[in-house]
Amino acid sequence: MTRSRLATAAAGLALAALTLAGCASGADAGSSTAEEDAGYVTPGTLTIATGDIAYYPYVIDDDPASGEGFEAAVAYAIADKLGFAPEDVEWVRTSFEAAIAPGPKNFDFNIQQYTITDERKQAVDFSTPYYSASQAIVAVEGGAADGVDSIDGLKDLVIGAMAGSTSAQTLEEVVEPTTAPQLFGSNEDVVAALTAGQIDAFVIDLPTAYLATAMYIEDSFIVGELPAGGIPDEWGVVLSKDSPLTEQVSAAIDELREDGTLAAITDEWLGEGQGVTLLQ
Repeated sequence: MTRSRLATAAAGLALAALTLAGCASGADAGSSTAEEDAGYVTPGTLTIATGDIAYYPYVIDDDPASGEGFEAAVAYAIADKLGFAPEDVEWVRTSFEAAIAPGPKNFDFNIQQYTITDERKQAVDFSTPYYSASQAIVAVEGGAADGVDSIDGLKDLVIGAMAGSTSAQTLEEVVEPTTAPQLFGSNEDVVAALTAGQIDAFVIDLPTAYLATAMYIEDSFIVGELPAGGIPDEWGVVLSKDSPLTEQVSAAIDELREDGTLAAITDEWLGEGQGVTLLQ
């Protein structure tokens, strides 16, 4: 799961297609869902959560209701499969950690790059995966990581990651640095540490690494992609523990995968990502 200090605008075609699909099928199915009151926070409304700040390319301009951005588009595609028109979707915000803590939720599902893990499953439900991400090392030109071409070359560097993330786990289990990893409360803090010269590099998911180096961190580059750590970095939407909606949401995602919608959304918003060296 991962987020970074990224926010920009980009035009997308996915919203129009999803909105038309929702208008065509959402009204009738949405009304039946409301009648059934099948465990939704608000009957007749699909309440979706994302981060306190939602970043590009997952949400454009921190506006998930636009449907633009990878996870915003996926969310509306799930909504359509569940029978909700776009106007029947309500967005709320949560911190990353609060959403996966035990206890009642103010959302029907939450989408913000959550890696599915057994530990997290003790407190919340996960849908089937909607994306599988790899991790990458980002650094600045001329720094200590410039010229590194192997995992051994990373071991003596000061490397950062967001605490509790798959990036941090990959850093510890794959890189196994001899210098203690520097863990931060958010990816924003990780980026700030790199630009301030407090760390030599950081680990983040590959789609965000592409955007960070191309648009947001001056003179930065991707050192390389890392092999998978102890757990696969498969992202699922989060639901409350034992939610009556988990099976329905998972079935919706499975349908989106089978009919090609997930692949189309992924290609549109996360299509960059070719030519990065896999570090060994």
